[in-house]
Amino acid sequence: MEDKIKTEDKINLDELKQEYGKFKDKWGLPEFNELNKFFDVEEIDVETDFLLRKIRRIVSDRISGYLRFIEVILNPSNAPMFIFKLIKKIEEEDKKKLTEIYNILGEFELEIVKLDLDYNETKEAEFIKKVYKILSEDISKKLLIIVDKMSNGGEIKKERGSYFG
Repeated sequence: MEDKIKTEDKINLDELKQEYGKFKDKWGLPEFNELNKFFDVEEIDVETDFLLRKIRRIVSDRISGYLRFIEVILNPSNAPMFIFKLIKKIEEEDKKKLTEIYNILGEFELEIVKLDLDYNETKEAEFIKKVYKILSEDISKKLLIIVDKMSNGGEIKKERGSYFG
């Protein structure tokens, strides 16, 4: 039974790759494997008339996740307690970079709303290309450096003063 499921999954993935290939050639999209590594698009059901919209929605989910994460770092008023300890490990320059990233991702969110309200295959393809390029070549690298500082950045930076003196 398990082998049958794996075979069906493989067939579905092959179909998805084949369908995606048509759009890739038409619109100059990234390679399927690269897009899949970054956004996990292999989960898409290939039986759709709007494959690019489905891909864009998965991309949108990733953008939303990054936005929420950065928002908690920059404005931790309702953040889980462990976040406060992590925030102390990043410098002011990191916060500036996070703000820049946040602004870019926010602009993407506005584009997502427009695309949801007015489907256009050309605009969907352009959005996927643009987001993939910016996230894979720029944002992910900057964000990874900051997250590394937060997760295993060693010492917590010293504060000049505190509430207790």
